[in-house]
Amino acid sequence: MGIQIYGFWRSIASFRVRVALKLKGLPFEEIPIDILSGEQFEAGYATVNAERVVPTFIHDGHSVYQSLAIIEYLDEIHPTPRLIPQDAKERAYARSLALMTVADAHPLVTPRVRNHLATAFRAESHAVEAWGKHWTTEGLATYERLLSHRPPEPFALGAEPGLADICIAGHVVTAEYVKLDLSPYPAVARLAERCFAMPAFSTSHPFEQPGYRAASKR
Repeated sequence: MGIQIYGFWRSIASFRVRVALKLKGLPFEEIPIDILSGEQFEAGYATVNAERVVPTFIHDGHSVYQSLAIIEYLDEIHPTPRLIPQDAKERAYARSLALMTVADAHPLVTPRVRNHLATAFRAESHAVEAWGKHWTTEGLATYERLLSHRPPEPFALGAEPGLADICIAGHVVTAEYVKLDLSPYPAVARLAERCFAMPAFSTSHPFEQPGYRAASKR
């Protein structure tokens, strides 16, 4: 089984896929696409991903796009350990938790949205920063309410981490990017701490990627 990912060290969606692959113990090659410099818009990458975003997942020549679809695909081709529950009610709950960041909060703070705010609406850097903090805070607050209603045991849906934990951990990384204090969200903070105590999460963190180390030396 040959797996390649076109990703970017700072990409939260790429982080989600990295974690999923490592939880399943599947080896992969990551090919960097610098979405901050606009490499995703170059002709070569447009033939790989028509949406011109990351990640792109390639398995034996077959391409899959969007982190949630990729994780579901991984559960189909390599069911152990499962990341998405088999029980219908639990599966819906896991997807609900995932979509709160995948569909609601995270799309509003991506580089292309921030760039559009600056170019189309002439938003200054402090306004763009405030925008990112607002939507990231909204996501944290929603997760805190839900995790308080159904406390993790020790993970969102039981004894082992899965899709929901991957997505919540990714949202916590976004909070790190915009320098948000997690103390108002203790349930989220505790879950993230449990996640990042695991190598699959800690070694997938953006700040542990070669691209981050290279960028920090510039």
